Amino acid sequence: MTRKLFIWVLAIFFLVTASSADAQPIGKAPRLGLLAPGTSERNPQIEGFQQALRDLGYAEGRTIHIEYRFAQGKDDRISELAAELVGLKVDAIVTFSHRVALIVKNATTSIPIVFAFVNDPVGVGLVPSLARPGGNITGVSLQGLDLIGKRLELLKETVPKVDRLVYLRNPVEPYSPIYWKEVQSVSRALGIRQVSSIEAKAPEDFERVFAAMAREHPDALLVETNSLNTGNRKRISNFATDHRLPTMCGLTYFMDAGALMSYSPNLPDHFHRVAVLTDKVIKGVKPAELPVEQPTKFELIINLKTAKQIGLTIPASVLYRADKVTR
Repeated sequence: MTRKLFIWVLAIFFLVTASSADAQPIGKAPRLGLLAPGTSERNPQIEGFQQALRDLGYAEGRTIHIEYRFAQGKDDRISELAAELVGLKVDAIVTFSHRVALIVKNATTSIPIVFAFVNDPVGVGLVPSLARPGGNITGVSLQGLDLIGKRLELLKETVPKVDRLVYLRNPVEPYSPIYWKEVQSVSRALGIRQVSSIEAKAPEDFERVFAAMAREHPDALLVETNSLNTGNRKRISNFATDHRLPTMCGLTYFMDAGALMSYSPNLPDHFHRVAVLTDKVIKGVKPAELPVEQPTKFELIINLKTAKQIGLTIPASVLYRADKVTR
């Protein structure tokens, strides 16, 4: 073979090799469905999850694609939106709230589901047990029931003379009756003599609720962690401040609305765990093999500005334990 012919053969070989490599399929970016009960506008839950994905190295639009669906507060739309995501054959679906998770679970038995912001996954019927979720679903729990006692202890220590407590709840939530019993039990143990439940099932109920609380003049307010209360946290916080009512909440989102205190799971850590589970299932791990996770990091936040507005001095023993104090 002459030198000239050898060079031509070599050039053709490299050309064919390069063309063949270009023709090979590259790894397809996973397609994730995300279904939430609220809106996309300034949604801190969605932003928290997006940041957690970025922390894991995902770049939305390049290394992962997300199909967003929001029910805009209309529960009757959730089934339709779940069906849309199932029809798109996404690689996994991330849900927010037990209500959404239950509907998505009924919509598919094959697409992996990862839930977030669920208070009692076993109690609401999402999984048979935390250790063995089974089926195509897993997620991260907010551990709501176990935290009621701690919230009440902190509230009692902050307002030692509390004698009349009001618990703001939504009885439609499947876990609410159990939570209400726990509130009564812990309150009795702490020496709080009068404990009443006041109920809001829809946004229009709050004017009635506020009027009732204004008549009762309770010493303190404990707010149930549910989507209705969270969606109306600004209204609740404004009422409490205007009526000089010490309030304990179960999510840090209430603090941005001006609430006095919150004791909750650390939300960045919550979303990090949700993102880690999502990463695992889109890489092929079966949800049934991933135990439902419970929070291990918690944070107490106190708003000293609100305390001043309602004429309350936060005891040093409580301030000392606070993870964050806003002024």
